[in-house]
Amino acid sequence: MPKIGAGEVLVRIDTCGICGTDLKKIHTGSHSAPRVFGHEMAGTIAQVGEGVRGFAVGDRVMAFHHIPCGHCFYCRKKTFAQCETYKKVGTTAGLGEAAGGGFAQYIRVMDWIVGDGVTPAGLIRVPDDIPFEQAAFIEPVNTCFKAIRLLELEPDDTVLVIGQGSIGVLLAALARQAGATVLTSDMYPERHAIAAQYGLDHPLDARGDVVAACKAVTEGRGADVALVAVGADALIATAMAAIRPGGRVMLFASTQHGTAAFDPAAVCMDEKTLMGSYSASVAIQQEGIDLVFEGYRSGKLDLTKLISHRFSLGDAAEAIDLASHPKADSMKIVLKP
Repeated sequence: MPKIGAGEVLVRIDTCGICGTDLKKIHTGSHSAPRVFGHEMAGTIAQVGEGVRGFAVGDRVMAFHHIPCGHCFYCRKKTFAQCETYKKVGTTAGLGEAAGGGFAQYIRVMDWIVGDGVTPAGLIRVPDDIPFEQAAFIEPVNTCFKAIRLLELEPDDTVLVIGQGSIGVLLAALARQAGATVLTSDMYPERHAIAAQYGLDHPLDARGDVVAACKAVTEGRGADVALVAVGADALIATAMAAIRPGGRVMLFASTQHGTAAFDPAAVCMDEKTLMGSYSASVAIQQEGIDLVFEGYRSGKLDLTKLISHRFSLGDAAEAIDLASHPKADSMKIVLKP
């Protein structure tokens, strides 16, 4: 159990989702051991440090693991994920360097995440009628909502979302809520069936000709936007080919450095835009929270339906292995410490 200091709280974790970025860090060895990952988390406050305002023992909460300083160059430009304070991790299980800590029973939430009790920061109160499993999606929903906001979708836009894992479904559902016609691409019919529960009714078989399918439903032009929700560099060229001249490709899962081939003339002469979105934004934090809470209450965005597997902390290695080797019936995998 990590020790807390002034301005900090201790949270007993109920649910923590396994994120693709956790898996990449584990498998590439980019972070030295020992380290406890996990950042899609919600639970109950077990201890409150001296000087904490606005929170008490027993409060149901979720915690963002990154919160920006709010006044540096990047914050002023609203590029919060590039802020040096944002890059510091503000939650930890107390073992090794801070890395989220949600794959544990308890986390220490540091003072800049807790906030001053007046200005909202990164510790979010969860209403009694919202399950912890739904609240654990607040951080990933924010990251997806940020990407959708950057695209400034219009009601007559056609959007292709490549990949229908849990993040792909989130991106597609949020694009649909923005009024766009959404095409979803995946090789597993089981995933399309889950996506259909969120009103996503234009499935494309990723084993077929996705580019041709996009053109077939857009009078030969191609999609206005393609969102790549899979960390496969080869799909960038597919996405570029699937959009119309003047269209945009949003990279959402390309978090590993490398090289990718695409036609530069498509960017220059066809005026196609290749862009990216990474991590969460405090500028849309409350809107993202409202999406999660109201989405559950209305049933329109009940994200607990995305959870395919639940594991105890003792079975964490098995959970990580399953998440690392996705199957047709595996979507969001969570730990229940």
